[in-house]
Amino acid sequence: VGSITTQNCFALADDISVEDVPSTDSPTQVDDYVPPENADNFKFEAEVNRMMDIVVNSLYQNKDVFLRELISNASDALDKLRFLTLTKPELLEDKEELEIRIEYDADASTLTVRDSGVGMTKADLVENLGTVARSGTTKFLDALQEQDKNDVGGLIGKFGVGFYSSFLVAKRVTVASKSPEDGVQYIWESRNGEDVFHIYPDPRGNSLGRGTEITLHLKEDCMDYADGDRLKNLVKHYSEFVTHPIHLRITSETEVEIDEDDENIDDESGDEEKKDDIEIGDDEESTDDEEEEKPKKTEMVTTYDWEEINNNPAIWTREKDSISEEEYRNFWDVVAKGVTGNPAKWNHFNAEGNINFKSLLYLPEEVPENYRFGNIDKISGGLKLYVRKVLISDEFDLMPKYLGFIRGVVDSDDLPLNVNRETLQESKIIKVIKKKLVRKALDMIKAFSKEEIAEDEEEEVEIDEEGNVIEIEKEDKEHPYIEWYQKFNANLKMGIIDDTANRGRVMKLLRFQTSKSNDKWISLDEYVENMKDYQKDIYMIAGAGLEEVKKSPFLEPFQEKELEVLYMTDPVDEYMIQQIRDYEGKKFQSISSENVKIGDEDDDLVKRREKAYKKMYKPLTKWLKKLYGPAVMRVAISKRLGNQPAIVSSSEYGHSANMQRIMEAQAYQSGQNNMMMQAMKVLEINPRHPFVSKLLGGCSSPEKEEDDEVEEEEFVVSQEVEDAAWLLLDIGSMNGGFAVSDVKKHTERVSKFLQSSLSIESLSLADEIDPPEEEEEAPEDMGGMGGINMEDFNMDDIDIDSLDLD
Repeated sequence: VGSITTQNCFALADDISVEDVPSTDSPTQVDDYVPPENADNFKFEAEVNRMMDIVVNSLYQNKDVFLRELISNASDALDKLRFLTLTKPELLEDKEELEIRIEYDADASTLTVRDSGVGMTKADLVENLGTVARSGTTKFLDALQEQDKNDVGGLIGKFGVGFYSSFLVAKRVTVASKSPEDGVQYIWESRNGEDVFHIYPDPRGNSLGRGTEITLHLKEDCMDYADGDRLKNLVKHYSEFVTHPIHLRITSETEVEIDEDDENIDDESGDEEKKDDIEIGDDEESTDDEEEEKPKKTEMVTTYDWEEINNNPAIWTREKDSISEEEYRNFWDVVAKGVTGNPAKWNHFNAEGNINFKSLLYLPEEVPENYRFGNIDKISGGLKLYVRKVLISDEFDLMPKYLGFIRGVVDSDDLPLNVNRETLQESKIIKVIKKKLVRKALDMIKAFSKEEIAEDEEEEVEIDEEGNVIEIEKEDKEHPYIEWYQKFNANLKMGIIDDTANRGRVMKLLRFQTSKSNDKWISLDEYVENMKDYQKDIYMIAGAGLEEVKKSPFLEPFQEKELEVLYMTDPVDEYMIQQIRDYEGKKFQSISSENVKIGDEDDDLVKRREKAYKKMYKPLTKWLKKLYGPAVMRVAISKRLGNQPAIVSSSEYGHSANMQRIMEAQAYQSGQNNMMMQAMKVLEINPRHPFVSKLLGGCSSPEKEEDDEVEEEEFVVSQEVEDAAWLLLDIGSMNGGFAVSDVKKHTERVSKFLQSSLSIESLSLADEIDPPEEEEEAPEDMGGMGGINMEDFNMDDIDIDSLDLD
């Protein structure tokens, strides 16, 4: 038990405040143990007694950690022995194996942890397990005076209290130890709640050879620790990667046959059986057969086997060059419990500097199950934190939420184990480790995105009849990163929203389909490289799906000028674009908002045309704004509509149609102000379209000259013109991705249009028809069956095999 010696190898435990732990002030369980007469009795010092009370009643939240403490101590003892054998190889003479063995006995209510480490002499047992000299108890209690009394968990790990966690589950603890420096094997023993301990020579003699054996006499409510499956799971959870082999004795029951005692059978048969045999004569054979058929007796036999629990290697401690790809892939199966698929990529590195740690990170190939249901808040067991290959916790948030899918291990010797888990989570060391891990994870993804695609093997060429090579068009092979990106792109986009420090790094990992990429995915760097010389902005359009944005009328002027537009079809894109205004100095510009400038036209000509159109259509724009009221924020003359009569765009700094749709669809948006979710709509009308020109003529006053000001109150318009104006708004709304504001009124206007187009005078329904009663008709011809009813035949009587069906 190295942590009980002079080494700095103390308890490793999950820590909590005393206020979080239910009181365990129950009376100590009765134990009829009486120490032998030759035992030397020692009294715990007062500080040790107080400290043990704190350990049992306040320090540990989870009793399971006692096993981790004992295994860690045993591992430390083995490490010390291995170090000593460098100069004293004779220490291995009594026992060569360096191992830890665990066994249990449910009948005797015991659990035993045995190691072949350095062992302890009688003096070591007295000093290390009962007095202040080595245990550090005084420092522990001094620190307790300075610490918040309700946060004693903050003191764990520094003062050698790990051994005393045994009393969490044991009513009595027996420690047998044999040191190579002493020819006698001694036993240290103490009961839970007593202030004394006993030491005496082991009556079994030198049964250990070398090392220490700790036997816990379990409390009645802790008998579940005398179970093989429970112990196996605990060892795998906490000590899976301990350097030295850990063997667990597995108990199993097997059913075996019992051979009958032939002599007893002969005695019971006697002479009468022999006489019967003579009289039976010919029936002798049948009697033997009956005896052979008689079932054999069986009984249950208990068997014991040793199973090595920690056979998974801690490959992160080795040099990268010494680890094969197969070993990396096999280790993925160890850390990726509960995750399907293979690793897409991994990154193995040593971080050196003020904080040293080793880590192995894996990028999964498949999306975790809870991601498919939109839950990316927490993935348990993603990254496991180790100290010297002993698990501290798999609950630390070592990765931000958007990288929660990363799997792997982190092992550091620099963690301050004298703080509780909550404090450690907020410590500067954890923050430094987390920062480095995030950078390494993003570097791993970046390297994955830049990998060259492996070339396919050369296929045999085909030659036609004339001897010419037939050229076969090969489909472009998609980069494996794109396949991975399509599954995890929402996480990366969440990273842009949440991780401002690494926003630039994450943006380089994004990929988009565009109006010119033929459904291929390109990076923002590729987009910037393909920009026109006069282009100043990065154009983008958001929508509910790829097909929807491809058909958007907003794209027409950009397609005419061969300007590339990014397609953003994920709901998270709208939130992401609000956080990033530019990339490499190029501003993001949504083409569905107003005032989009392309930049290849004569500015002077554009201004003159805009001024002229505004003057010409001023009567119409003023009348339309009054007609529509709050349905639109403004009516404007557009110069980018192409063949469309009108379109509803959004204000430059307001919500887009897609964003409004997303916000209205939120499951938990009840109680929100509806106005906050509405986009600020701008109706853009096309001054060159005949619909708009006709409307202008329908709302102008004939009594005014062309240059005179016309007040909208003087407009006299027909109902048909007003209906047409509302239809224009409906058309513009649908072109812009917005829903029709009043579906019922829209239906009425369309119905009037159909009535007029079809020259229907009235929309009254026709009278119901009253068809005459009809007689039942004869069955239709059965298609050549001649009216034969197949039910008249019994198909079971037909011999199919005898029929010549050829």
